[in-house]
Amino acid sequence: MFSFYKKLLLNNKQRLINRLYPGIKISLYAEMPLSSIDKIVELSHAVAEVNKYEAKLEKLTDAELKAKTGEFREIILEQEKTLGPQIKELKDVLATITIPEDRDKIKEKIKVIQNKVFSPVLPEAFAVVRETSKRAIELRHFDVQIAGGIILHEGRIAEMATGEGKTLVATLPAYLNALLGRGVHIVTVNDYLARRDREWMGPVFEFLGLSVGVIQHNMSDEERRQAYAADITYGTNNEFGFDYLRDNMKYSLKDLVQRAFYYAIVDEVDSILVDEARTPLIISGPTEESTDKYYIAKKIADQLKGRRVVNEDMEDSSKKQELSKGFMYTADEKAQTISLTEEGEAQAARLWGIDNLHSLDTMEHRHHTINALRAREHFKNDVDYVVKDKEV
Repeated sequence: MFSFYKKLLLNNKQRLINRLYPGIKISLYAEMPLSSIDKIVELSHAVAEVNKYEAKLEKLTDAELKAKTGEFREIILEQEKTLGPQIKELKDVLATITIPEDRDKIKEKIKVIQNKVFSPVLPEAFAVVRETSKRAIELRHFDVQIAGGIILHEGRIAEMATGEGKTLVATLPAYLNALLGRGVHIVTVNDYLARRDREWMGPVFEFLGLSVGVIQHNMSDEERRQAYAADITYGTNNEFGFDYLRDNMKYSLKDLVQRAFYYAIVDEVDSILVDEARTPLIISGPTEESTDKYYIAKKIADQLKGRRVVNEDMEDSSKKQELSKGFMYTADEKAQTISLTEEGEAQAARLWGIDNLHSLDTMEHRHHTINALRAREHFKNDVDYVVKDKEV
């Protein structure tokens, strides 16, 4: 019975789906959930709304087309004043919730309300970008690209093959979300693409009165600050990530290069947020502390008597006590860890010239002692590491 009704619904929706995907038979959607088909129908309606403005906008002068940015901005700011309290209330609730499922529900509600801020101008704004693109770079967005722009604006993933115009699609939600003046990031996978996309699509945004910046590897802090201050900023995931880390190492707010985050479009999202995310971004800065403590720690480690054991032997508390008796530490061969005995901690403290290794002021001494012992017991030159040209 359900299959019959679903088939009936599919037949009724064939005409609407063909607005977005002409010539594709409804049988290709037969296995889709009805909610997905409803989304396609919703997109077909939205694309039709955008298309209604095309003939009207073609008659506008360049100045009149550019003036649309100011009109849209006024409407959006007024919408934000109305819906802002609801968004703030939900964000306050989100801050108190720890259950992942409940957090996801609240986030979805916030996303829906935020999208309502832009709803009154979305069709015309997308049509304005399409018309501007025709004039500035001689490219016209296809209907499926309009649909892709709507999906990205809603905070969802639009899957597109290479050559289907992802770079052009990004101009639609980027322009719309940049109207609030809080900055939009367009994240690409390498410096070349970031620079190319900025040079290629930049004229569209600049025609409409928006500023565009790009982050490159060899830029100074001041150049980065200017690029982040633009309405739309192109860059790579690594550059955005490292700038965030570097900002967290600054001592003054005026030295920061980034501003508050608002909206981002991520190209190759599966690669950036899944594959490359497995490799953490690590940054370090120069230290003003003396390196003498490392040499002292080594001398202390050389004076401590230890015993090498395997993890299984240390699981039995009585055997653990027996094996560690008479020694100042045990070195677990498999886990490559060091455990100081009570006698070892007392001896290490005496050698450091302190009372104990467990106060807030002396925890660092314990850390250096254990690391020195790990280096001696578990890491061998030309086996676990190599020293070449005085570098490890």
